[in-house]
Amino acid sequence: MAIDTNPQKIKELLSRGVEEVIDKNHLETALKSGKKLRIYYGIDPTGSNIHIGHAIVLWKLRAFQELGHEVILLIGDFTARIGDPTDKEAARQPLTKKQVQENMKNYKEQASLILDFKKTKLKYNSEWLSKLNFEKILELASHISVQRMLERDMFEKRIKDGKTISLHEFLYPLMQGYDSVAMNVDVEIAGNDQLFNMLTGRDLQKIYNKKDKDVLTSKLLLGTDGRKMSKTFGNTIPLNARPNDMFGKIMSMRDEQIGDYFELCTQTPMEEVGQIRQNLQSQSVSPRDLKAKLAFEVVKLYHTEKQAQQAQEEFEKVHQKGELPSEITEWQAEKSEYSLPELLHLSGMANSNSEARRLIASNAVEIDGEIQTDWLKKIQLYPMTIKAGKRKFVKIIPPK
Repeated sequence: MAIDTNPQKIKELLSRGVEEVIDKNHLETALKSGKKLRIYYGIDPTGSNIHIGHAIVLWKLRAFQELGHEVILLIGDFTARIGDPTDKEAARQPLTKKQVQENMKNYKEQASLILDFKKTKLKYNSEWLSKLNFEKILELASHISVQRMLERDMFEKRIKDGKTISLHEFLYPLMQGYDSVAMNVDVEIAGNDQLFNMLTGRDLQKIYNKKDKDVLTSKLLLGTDGRKMSKTFGNTIPLNARPNDMFGKIMSMRDEQIGDYFELCTQTPMEEVGQIRQNLQSQSVSPRDLKAKLAFEVVKLYHTEKQAQQAQEEFEKVHQKGELPSEITEWQAEKSEYSLPELLHLSGMANSNSEARRLIASNAVEIDGEIQTDWLKKIQLYPMTIKAGKRKFVKIIPPK
């Protein structure tokens, strides 16, 4: 495949959703030269789902792919067991090899929603990192100073707060950096929180392979609630989420994030994205209407236009007309009577009894359309439908 050097495509590649490029002039010149570059993105399987935040970089990887360059998706099955200390106020809990293998078993399937795996190399960094002996690790460690490590914000904060910094956390940037050496890449792309690790790889690439590696960082996407995207907060959108769930999560997001989501999560032309930002600022368009358009575009990207339309109709049916969803999860009860918090917790409507009580206190729980306000109430079961919050429904099946 011939290398596409279209200046407009290269400009979009190096600007849309991009936080920083080092070295931009060097990379732009290389892209325009027609030389085939080797680009990679690494993802640690610390969880089982690839979410819409990861997708920003995957779409950037695809953009390189469509220009004809060699792209590598690297699964950090070794580095996931160490744990990236980036932005962590405490050391990560180490994962076992079995946990990592379980987490990553569907990664290729999820990533294939974006990447063409006929043109994508899939690699695992255990292939080379597991073979490093202590002599090689000592050699790698000699190329980075403790002072430089301690410049990292999260390490400074932990020292100030009297929290532990484990020695193995210093090794993580070296391990990630060595990935660049082992694959002899020209470019690494990732979120901007990975800049330190990427620059370590840039240094090691120059030392070991005598070549410059450019790095491209993408803007970070906040979760739907405005906080850092995290499974812990429940504010992520998995790529394999069902159309209705994906649509509903986007409709629940904060208004001020609409512009960023259009830029980072859709294929909407940047001229239109700029107009959307202006409309939000001037309040000339309803944020709700813009979110509906955004949700439609995102669902269409990972499913189909028909499914996006169906998801929109389902959302309007439930949240505008007040009707029940077309499909509701069923839960088979084992007893005929439960306390209300217990029922919410066990049926999956709340993560704990305490969360269930908070939902009840905020008038967010309904049984067959009737708001429940008494968390001490005992519920005698019959075939009933429970609603918790704006989007959770369950049909209760009593014991026979």
